[in-house]
Amino acid sequence: MTDAELYQLKFPIGEFEAPLKMSALDIKHGIRIIQQLPEQLKEAVIGLSETQLDTPYRPGGWTIRQVIHHLPDSHLNSYIRFKWTLTEASPIIKVYQEADWANLSDYEITPIEVSLNLLKSLHQRWVIVLNSLEQEDFGKVFIHPETNEENRLDSTIANYAWHSQHHLAHIVNLKKRMNWN
Repeated sequence: MTDAELYQLKFPIGEFEAPLKMSALDIKHGIRIIQQLPEQLKEAVIGLSETQLDTPYRPGGWTIRQVIHHLPDSHLNSYIRFKWTLTEASPIIKVYQEADWANLSDYEITPIEVSLNLLKSLHQRWVIVLNSLEQEDFGKVFIHPETNEENRLDSTIANYAWHSQHHLAHIVNLKKRMNWN
């Protein structure tokens, strides 16, 4: 497999590029993507066998099962970051080691339905918060401790909309390659 083919498997929708500015329509579009992910993910994995769930989406990549469990973990961290940012002035967020989390035993033994349900409930809450914000709230920032950079909430919405589509594409594309449809 060529480097270009591996890159395409790793980044099926391209790498995230933070927008310089987001309009109210851009924000609404990002929120809609976040809102739609739980149902799209559920549809993408329904009927997959245990063997299929344990198939990596690319050589050296996570399995579908790990991706399913990763999504609520990652998005829960983002939801908490939003709440901190809305209630504190430029908070320094807590980072987590997502690759290490993916290797914990709960990723192996937890039924995927638990994470699908968690993602659905989490996104319902998250979207309620996002839709309740005033336009100026989206300009609030948190500080990432590894880079000391300010991260605006509007660009964080874009990031998690991308993240949603990125991992969904991993699963959908693997199913197509493997003729699992």
